[in-house]
Amino acid sequence: MSDVIQLLPDSVANQIAAGEVIQRPASVIKELVENAVDAGAHHIDVSVVDAGRTSIQVIDDGKGMSETDARLAFERHATSKIRKADDLFNLHTMGFRGEALPSIVAVSQVELKTRMADDTLGTDIVISGSKVQSQEPCACPQGANFKVENLFFNVPARRKFLKSNATELNHILSAFERIVLVYPEIGFTFQSNGSELYDLRPGSLRQRIVDVFGKRINADLLPLKVETSVCGLSGFVGKPESAKKKGAKQYFFVNGRYMRHPYFHKAVQSVYERLVPQGEQVPYFIYFDVNPHDIDVNIHPTKTEIKFENEQTVYQILLAAVRDAIGSFSGASTIDFDTEGKPDIPLFQPDAQGAPFSMPQVDFDPQYNPFTSTPKSTASSFGNPASSFERAASHEEATIFAGPVSAASFVSQDDTQDKDGGLFFGPAQEDKAEEIEEKAPLHYQYKGKYIMTAVKSGLMIVDQHRAHIRILYEEYLTRLAAHKMHSQKVLFPQSIDLTPKEMVVFTTIKDEVALVGFELSPLGASSYAVNAIPEGLEGVDVVSLLHEIFTDADADSRLSKIQEDMALSLARAAAIPYGQVLTNEEMENIVNQLFQCTNVNYTPDGHATLCIIKQKDIETMLG
Repeated sequence: MSDVIQLLPDSVANQIAAGEVIQRPASVIKELVENAVDAGAHHIDVSVVDAGRTSIQVIDDGKGMSETDARLAFERHATSKIRKADDLFNLHTMGFRGEALPSIVAVSQVELKTRMADDTLGTDIVISGSKVQSQEPCACPQGANFKVENLFFNVPARRKFLKSNATELNHILSAFERIVLVYPEIGFTFQSNGSELYDLRPGSLRQRIVDVFGKRINADLLPLKVETSVCGLSGFVGKPESAKKKGAKQYFFVNGRYMRHPYFHKAVQSVYERLVPQGEQVPYFIYFDVNPHDIDVNIHPTKTEIKFENEQTVYQILLAAVRDAIGSFSGASTIDFDTEGKPDIPLFQPDAQGAPFSMPQVDFDPQYNPFTSTPKSTASSFGNPASSFERAASHEEATIFAGPVSAASFVSQDDTQDKDGGLFFGPAQEDKAEEIEEKAPLHYQYKGKYIMTAVKSGLMIVDQHRAHIRILYEEYLTRLAAHKMHSQKVLFPQSIDLTPKEMVVFTTIKDEVALVGFELSPLGASSYAVNAIPEGLEGVDVVSLLHEIFTDADADSRLSKIQEDMALSLARAAAIPYGQVLTNEEMENIVNQLFQCTNVNYTPDGHATLCIIKQKDIETMLG
């Protein structure tokens, strides 16, 4: 019987390794730029063509390589970063495996030009599919110039499953951002198809964050700095008002290396638990300085998963540090008892005749009963999503129930779900119409947030903001599908600065943006003037709305998905806010229009719009 086990050829082994290390063009950018950082570069230039499919070029002014090192660098497990196994626990470099370059040349065509400072001539080496095509001396500047062409040319299956250029470019920009945020002292440039997207000059960390994500983020950053015997923490966290549902910039770095850590993320989010609306997240840029012996980065080839020896201790330190940053921002003033040199505040004294001032009188109607009188209603315009609500919340509401009510009691055991996740009242959908037909003609607004009305089976509670989002969402979606959105010119156009990622998305969906009703004209670079907005968005922060649209939209999404995302963003912006006082007629219109929607129970993003407290549950609570 012949032997069946044999060693794989190096070219096959490199392609297998490339499957883990080089997943897409962004992986190549990450590995080459990290190598340039490890080489001590002061300036790094990155250029891509067709989102890296055609060409990727990384040029640095680091220390370069000798002729022998340039050839050896493409061999498997050849590295200058470590010498023995113990070095894995004392890493001060980004790379150490020696797998990146051989994995890259296994699936692409690579040309490297490199020269050390003391050498007169450099080396030009060309490798294709792990095979050396040529190596000869050349004249080149100090450093390294990597040019990677035709990625996955010999692995057509991998090339076939790459996403669109816009999506791949977004992944490249994400990988690029994670590196430049760690090294603000290094200058970077980034070009895509000849257009410059980034020109980052050396500076402070805060300036680097602003250069990458735009000036708007500067006002949202709170400094964070803590030094302990376990670890050091520095960086920035966002103010509570900077929270958003999607697209929050959240980064953890440990010893100059980007990492994902859900446990530490939970620590940050727990601080904001009572400060931001549920489901929203704040930006943060947090840098850990830890003894290399206390962490293990050799878990996955991407090196984004890192194990901490004192994880719970670091969690508590992080929790306290973020709380301290938020507490400092709150600025709770202390009482100053030092009165030296301060003006005296005189005590109250009666007038010269000794007569005290009279107390103010309050007039009220002792016979007034809010449950028997109906406020005068005004003409309602809830039927039109373009309407605006301008009355202010200024009255007190009374509570109806005494004692605790559990969330479980809001939903009957007989309630069922439809196939879309909608919760209907009773065992069949037709019961929904019967419920609304027998509702009371009068409604009660509780705390400027909920509409309460009696229905056949008990008491229905409607979240006015979420209900209006559902109503407007379906209205906007219908208009978008029928191309019937109306635009309204603005008297004073606003300017908006787009980040490189937002520019990529905007370029892809600009026709849909115009279809919605926005008119944007270029001002140069990545700035645009907003000359017109969709009708009905008066008073809305249009710049923030556009940023939200570009964050939510996906360049690879189908047209209907893009329209759904836009309709939801517009609905959130135009919906009546919590605290808006409504007349009985307006509450009636909201309830009626909600029950004409395709799904009355949930907002488009899955939040409940209403619930019903059953009559028997009310009797049980009061029994």
